[in-house]
Amino acid sequence: MPWLLLILAGIAEIAWAIGLKYTQGFTRPVPSALTISAMVVSIVLPGMAVRDLPIGTAYAVWTGIGAAGAAILGMILFQEQASPLRVASLVLIVAGVAGLKLASHGH
Repeated sequence: MPWLLLILAGIAEIAWAIGLKYTQGFTRPVPSALTISAMVVSIVLPGMAVRDLPIGTAYAVWTGIGAAGAAILGMILFQEQASPLRVASLVLIVAGVAGLKLASHGH
């Protein structure tokens, strides 16, 4: 269950990061409300997950999911650069997140 909470928190992290673009500086009410809601979820769920997971692992996984997801969606939604080095770096982030999960025995 804590890993599921962490994955959902990572997805919420992606949602608010992408949502920032749509708020236009928090001047648009609906995107702003959705983005702020995702921010709250993104903070609450890891707080619950770290009851059972090591903080270093949980934080790295949570932010790794958010960073990689936001970068990938930035490339897809906003035509941000997708250079080979950027893609390779994202692969390393994902590999690091997976490695941390695998190294967390018993969780």
